[in-house]
Amino acid sequence: MSTVDTSDSSERPSVQFRMRIRHRSLIALGPGKIELLEHIQQSGSISAAARAMNMSYRRAWLLIDEINRALREPVVETSTGGTHGGGARLTETGQAVIRHYRTIEEIAHKAAAKDLQALVNLLAPDQA
Repeated sequence: MSTVDTSDSSERPSVQFRMRIRHRSLIALGPGKIELLEHIQQSGSISAAARAMNMSYRRAWLLIDEINRALREPVVETSTGGTHGGGARLTETGQAVIRHYRTIEEIAHKAAAKDLQALVNLLAPDQA
């Protein structure tokens, strides 16, 4: 999710892009799914990623399954068991999904920066 802060106060306005890509009856990609993939990339674990996002492992697994069903190739590979437990890692497709999604957000923000600032400037000032 791309967030733009526009002032220095603790109650400053922010702008958030919330792009979603729908495919068939699914939201194939959206900000929450991208964040989940980023947490998996950082932690190497679906359960750790789920904890970081305050969601259940089951919910995280269902979101990954939705992404995998929408795309041609899976985004996450898992390994089971062993003395150190299992793990998860992003596939090349998973890495590409994050990279493209974040690039689109950045380009959109840069292209719209002037108009975004104009909208923020129309907001009512904070009351003391």
